[in-house]
Amino acid sequence: MVCVPLGAQTAQRDSVFSRARYLRSIYRTDEAVEVLSALVQPGVIDEDVLAELADCHFQSGAYEDAAGTYFLLSGLKPDNILYKIRQMQAYFRLRAYPQSIQAGREAIRLDSIPAVVSYVGDAFRQMEKPDSALCYYRMSLALKPMNETVLSKAMGILIDGADYAGAISISEPFLKEDPDNAVIAPLKGLALYRKEDYEPAIKVFQRQEDIGNDSYPIHYYLGQSYWHTKVLYRAEKELLAAWQIDSTDVNLAYSIAAVKQDEHYPFEQYVKPWLDKAIEMIQPDPSMMSRLHRQYGLGYYRQQSSWDQAIAHYKEAYRYNPKFISALSTVAYCYQMKKDYRQAIEWYERYLKLVQPGTKGYDFAKENLDYLKAEVFMSAD
Repeated sequence: MVCVPLGAQTAQRDSVFSRARYLRSIYRTDEAVEVLSALVQPGVIDEDVLAELADCHFQSGAYEDAAGTYFLLSGLKPDNILYKIRQMQAYFRLRAYPQSIQAGREAIRLDSIPAVVSYVGDAFRQMEKPDSALCYYRMSLALKPMNETVLSKAMGILIDGADYAGAISISEPFLKEDPDNAVIAPLKGLALYRKEDYEPAIKVFQRQEDIGNDSYPIHYYLGQSYWHTKVLYRAEKELLAAWQIDSTDVNLAYSIAAVKQDEHYPFEQYVKPWLDKAIEMIQPDPSMMSRLHRQYGLGYYRQQSSWDQAIAHYKEAYRYNPKFISALSTVAYCYQMKKDYRQAIEWYERYLKLVQPGTKGYDFAKENLDYLKAEVFMSAD
């Protein structure tokens, strides 16, 4: 038997370990795992090797393996907050939300990190427990008051629960510092609108429009607020502007017809066409409409340039036929071709929730999703 000096063994181990880290840094995680496996010895626990293996699993999307390894590491080092955070994230990706919450709470006991607190809130929200989610969002905001993303989630819960005064109140400290914020200010406007405080809502939405916010919700709710306050010519202007952005909302078509009716436009020429649009939107044959939009989408898709048109039609095809789930993957791919990676990730994730694992479609979407997440991760550095 040839005895290898301890120093040589350590140097060899360090060299292999460095190689694995390099492979993971360039996203060749399968190779990194293979290299690290050579360092795993029965009955020997090498924390650095296990941690690197866990990171490889997480980076490659093998969240079950990652969660199990981080769980083991947390048992070895219960005061290591990083292991608990990674465990929380891995469970969240697996949609194992109770386990994610438990790991997150253990991390919070070590250090009240705002992002971890809000992550626990997200898990509760995914479990459809808005009260618990709101509790953690409030905790996160107490630690980091100017967090737009967390505040918007908290306001959304309050608005959905008809606590409009609460939504307005929680927004005030933020808006005092950033009064024209394009996310929080419109949510305050929505709360005011739902509360039937139309004049203050108009001030919020009008200010957003004046500073260049040309989005559908701004025009829609500004129009609705003007309608409720009987400023009909402004209501018509804003609702028509909303229609130019999105002509798929039957309530909007109805509202335009009603405003024109209130303005005493001739019915046949000005009001009836909008009522007809609303009727057409709620009475088509869903199967035929889906097939038509699918063909529209396919035509634009094959042009390899008209991605926006393809996206719009495939979305409509899916809206009319929710069983046509491959439309979700096609929409994701179109966004990918547009280099709108965040939208592509969202639509691939929607598709993967519905498609059978192991199918060609599943494997295609999963491979692209992992690639896009890596691209977004690297671009954020």
